[in-house]
Amino acid sequence: MNWYPIYLREILIFKRRLLRLGFVLSTMLTPLLYLFVFGVGLGPRVQLTGGSYLDFLMPGLIAVTSLINAYTWIANGITVARLFFRNFQVYLQAPVSPAAIMVGQVLAGMTRGLFASVILVGCGYLVGSNLALSVLFVVTVILNCFAAASFGVIVGLLSRSHDDAASVTNFFIMPMAFFSGTFFPLEELPWLLQQIILLLPLTHVNYLLRQPSWSPAAFPSLAVIAAYGLTSFLVGIYCLQRYDE
Repeated sequence: MNWYPIYLREILIFKRRLLRLGFVLSTMLTPLLYLFVFGVGLGPRVQLTGGSYLDFLMPGLIAVTSLINAYTWIANGITVARLFFRNFQVYLQAPVSPAAIMVGQVLAGMTRGLFASVILVGCGYLVGSNLALSVLFVVTVILNCFAAASFGVIVGLLSRSHDDAASVTNFFIMPMAFFSGTFFPLEELPWLLQQIILLLPLTHVNYLLRQPSWSPAAFPSLAVIAAYGLTSFLVGIYCLQRYDE
């Protein structure tokens, strides 16, 4: 349980920021803009086989929102704590194992990602979405948050400046968010580009969130997301063990 103080510290910081109205709005502004502009405004004019564009868009927005919130909270938090406040090093001086630090940080990132997802789900229902929640849906969002937060620890530990962390967001996270089936079906892309995009974890998250229930076809995608998450988690522990600054 030596991970719990680390997790509790992050959650107390998160709770304090939640009391500021501007923090919640800034966190949810981008996905809500996409929801109202594309889902509500443009959605009725887009024809998709099997349902409305709003119902297609909602799972993609939840996938992106959970990923970005889980990732940025950890990546930016660790980067700032290391390079500006110089208080992250206290963790390594305390009688806490690298694995415990990793668990506490990842759980904190997952908590923020899940919190943002719940808000977006509620907003989706308010605007008329027929989003169907299932066990597969919940498990996929949790795995997505786990993989994103674990990757965020790696970025936070390896970034030499705040610009480095921002570059990962600009050149990897955001392109993946737009080209992984969030806003349009992958079938609209050239075949070769589809094969490349299938290597990205968010592509499999989008696929699973649009499935009505468990099926044999879901397990390969679950395995891909879990593999990304577990690999990032183990690499994060390794980076903490080798950390020297």
